[in-house]
Amino acid sequence: MFNLPKLEKEISVEVNKTAEKSKAVRRPIEPVGRFFMHHAQRTLRNHTWSEFEKLQAENDVKKIDESNVDPDEQLFDNELVDETLFSHDPRDWKTADLYAAMGLSKLRYNATENQIIKAHRKQVVKYHPDKQSAQGAGLDQDGLFKIIQKAFETLTDVNKRRQYDSCDFNADVQPPKKGTDYDFYEAWRPVLEAEARFSKKQPVPGLGDANTSKKDVEAFYSFWHRFDSWRTFEFLDEDVPDDSSNRDHKRYIERKNKAARDKKKTADNARLVKLIERLVNEDPRIKQFKEEEKKEKERKKWEREAGARAEAEAKAKADAEAKAKAEAEAKEAASAKADKKKAKEAAKAAKKKNKRAIRNLPKESDYFGDADKAAAIDEQVSLIVDTLADEELVEVANKVKTNPADAKAILQDAAKNMVESKKISASLLTYFA
Repeated sequence: MFNLPKLEKEISVEVNKTAEKSKAVRRPIEPVGRFFMHHAQRTLRNHTWSEFEKLQAENDVKKIDESNVDPDEQLFDNELVDETLFSHDPRDWKTADLYAAMGLSKLRYNATENQIIKAHRKQVVKYHPDKQSAQGAGLDQDGLFKIIQKAFETLTDVNKRRQYDSCDFNADVQPPKKGTDYDFYEAWRPVLEAEARFSKKQPVPGLGDANTSKKDVEAFYSFWHRFDSWRTFEFLDEDVPDDSSNRDHKRYIERKNKAARDKKKTADNARLVKLIERLVNEDPRIKQFKEEEKKEKERKKWEREAGARAEAEAKAKADAEAKAKAEAEAKEAASAKADKKKAKEAAKAAKKKNKRAIRNLPKESDYFGDADKAAAIDEQVSLIVDTLADEELVEVANKVKTNPADAKAILQDAAKNMVESKKISASLLTYFA
């Protein structure tokens, strides 16, 4: 507990004695507010007012400084990632990690020119030989400062920085290990983003996700199959001597460097081709698209085969109907032929019967009372029967059958008609004429 400061003078309050007094109520009271807190801090820490105000001013300045921190500073490394840079030979500065020397190993090729300048200013302040010697640092700090200067010179020159970025293998992201269990999109996206920095054509299409359309996936792989890389390997060239007296040696070194660059470029292109081939083989969307295409082909094949089957069935049905119709027609024709044959045979039999009945008629009628002329009558009746047409034969036979008593008259009428139609001469039918 702490005691509140005493009041300098007492405060008197006039009380109305005639007013009715209210019942006393006990209530807890807690002091609050920033002024009370200031008083409490001073009392607890035994600070005077001047000491307390000084501490408050320092805190306010600290808050202001923190609010004015450059956001780029948060991206800089607090210390060098590669500890070997302290003992690295500055004459072999090309093999050093220049981004680490600048404190930009997190940003690397993503660092802007402004960030590089700020990082260089920070590193110079920290590692300048004059400052280091004042602090008792060794000569190795001088070598580090020379590497920092080379890094700044390289990274602020567009062409030199591009040459260095081409050989900055620390920025490369390795693909996931085969045979391990990993998320395809999370594992491959950083790999492709690292490779995309070498593309001449920007922007580079993203990998997408499981919901990316087939058109976008095909466009993505079309881009990578025709990937045009600006990556060169000039930074790794052997230094060409400036001695102009030995031009042949200079040309030899230049040819050697070009051959080495071409070899590295060819190997890098082959590496990228294999990388994309593996990406295609492992892409679950490609597998899904192939499965869908396979199902679509099977569906179309089934539809074609179904159509062919329907056509074959229709043809077989038509052939069966035609065959059945032909058989029915043949059967009907055979039946009609048989019926015709039977009718013909029946007509032939009837004709024979009619002829026989007419020929027997004279004999059955006792030769009409002229038995002595039986031979002539039989001969002339046979002539009449043979000359009569089928219809006439049937008609005469029916008449004779109906009226056998009038047989002679019926034959006479038939003979008369034949003579008139000149089918038979009257001299041959002397008995019936």
